[in-house]
Amino acid sequence: MSLSESLESLRKVDLSDLDFNNVGSWPVALKGIACIFLLIGAVAFGYYFYLQDLQGQLDVKRAEEGTLKQQFSSKAFQAANLDAYKVQMKEMEESFGALLRQLPSDTEVPGLLEDITRTGLGSGLEFEEIKLQPEVIQQFYIELPIQISVVGSYHDLATFVSGVASLPRIVTLHDFEIKPAEADSVSRLSMSVLAKTYRYNDQELKK
Repeated sequence: MSLSESLESLRKVDLSDLDFNNVGSWPVALKGIACIFLLIGAVAFGYYFYLQDLQGQLDVKRAEEGTLKQQFSSKAFQAANLDAYKVQMKEMEESFGALLRQLPSDTEVPGLLEDITRTGLGSGLEFEEIKLQPEVIQQFYIELPIQISVVGSYHDLATFVSGVASLPRIVTLHDFEIKPAEADSVSRLSMSVLAKTYRYNDQELKK
């Protein structure tokens, strides 16, 4: 069948007469056109979903690229300043070691207890307890906890805390507990506090 005959047969086709359940009875030219449209639709449908998948992969790669760029910039900066970091780290280690060596030795603990007791009595406090607790070993230093219980006025307690903080030894105060010394009195208070001083752990640093 020639092209002109095919076109002529298409002109005579009434779409309302076409039976979609029996495509085989359609004119050859119409079946060819239908096949072309189906093929174009299938290709377009598959291409669309294929592109969607590629777009998703592209978005993931772009996100990874941004992360990798940040990591590269950070590592490039660190590499460029590596020598300066090494010098700075050495200076910090030397300074830290010097500070640690300034911490007291075991033999100075009795003197500290005397200083705390003198500070408390000078503040007008009465000592109920001052007791050494077991040592706590850390990597570079050893904590020496001291449990202290005193009684006095609020002003006397504040003076005592300030005096302990001013001692030449490093002493930190923890776990404050203040309550009335007597049920019917608010002027006299009982304070329990854990003082911590520190000594140099030279054995650990020698390892």
